[in-house]
Amino acid sequence: MAEPIPDVADERVADFRDLHAGDRPAGRERGTGPVIVEGVPAVQRLLASPYRVRAVLGVPGRLAELDLPPGVPAYEMDKWALSELIGFRLTRGVLASADRRPPADLDALLAGPDPAAPRRLAVLEALNDAENLGSIARSAVALGVDGLLLDPRCADPLYRRSVRVSMGHVLALPFAVLPDWPGGLARLHDAGYLTVALTPAADAVDLGDVDPRAHPRTAVLLGAEGPGLTPEAQAAARVRARIPMRAGVDSLGVAAAAAVAFATLR
Repeated sequence: MAEPIPDVADERVADFRDLHAGDRPAGRERGTGPVIVEGVPAVQRLLASPYRVRAVLGVPGRLAELDLPPGVPAYEMDKWALSELIGFRLTRGVLASADRRPPADLDALLAGPDPAAPRRLAVLEALNDAENLGSIARSAVALGVDGLLLDPRCADPLYRRSVRVSMGHVLALPFAVLPDWPGGLARLHDAGYLTVALTPAADAVDLGDVDPRAHPRTAVLLGAEGPGLTPEAQAAARVRARIPMRAGVDSLGVAAAAAVAFATLR
């Protein structure tokens, strides 16, 4: 049973105060603060994830759509008070907050539960757009990618906009930071991965020529929208590959390119 909250100053809903529509709230630095999840499907995925739920907040009627386990604090607000609390009009009707989990241990992520099993990773360089990161995470979960590796300049995968665009799927995807970039790619090679750098360059091989059966462990490198992968990252990868496209189209957006690559190398 949800407890009604009539006062936006109530400290029980402090996790949700001043979220703002597009900007990170003041005082909540990158990689800090609770994870915020929006919408019934995404909150359901949070409940099924290893993240500890701190609180759930929604408008009357929407909380009933959730299968809340015992002990999860649940609060109810009318839509006007909720909008005032979070700083924008929430169309999804429900939010949840959860404790952050630290990034995965890099060696454990590379090995996976079975070091002999096939494995796919997505490796992101300077991908600082939260929505692109969320879209890539959603495609990764859908298309059999087992984890994300981020260089130090990437956006926070647990930022609210990343979680929202991923529809909560990013909460099921382990991620780790590769601090030595791009030199740290050697650790992937040592762990048996073929690193495939996506680029639209004409001298790159056709992505379809990279046989996933011959390379049961593959890591796809993706760069930021616009600049793409740096020459240094491309040089550190084992293969430079391009997605074949019609003449006159030089590239795809990074989220679309990621989905094509994940499906091709599955």
